[in-house]
Amino acid sequence: MAAKDIYHNTVKTALEKDGWKITHDPLRLKIGERSLYVDLGAEKLLTAEKQDRKIAVEVKSFVSVSPVSDLEEAVGQYIVYEDILEYSEPDRIIYLAISEEVYLDIFS
Repeated sequence: MAAKDIYHNTVKTALEKDGWKITHDPLRLKIGERSLYVDLGAEKLLTAEKQDRKIAVEVKSFVSVSPVSDLEEAVGQYIVYEDILEYSEPDRIIYLAISEEVYLDIFS
């Protein structure tokens, strides 16, 4: 299992403050005999619909020397996790958590 991202606890706290219950830290995904780990799994009860909303959150800081390498890694992980979740937990939505600075610099 990889080390936690530098923003891991910040994202976790923000989710909790928004009413999410952290159910997995990390969320283990199995593919065959292998395991992969998304940084966080969370649930939130939607009272109007009386059902749980489930998410998985991959946290990325983009602090390496190459933002392009960071982007390739983040997008690659996102796609792999999304594909596994589509099969194993189709009701769980995957999100990529990045800083506003990274969003404005790389993703916009």
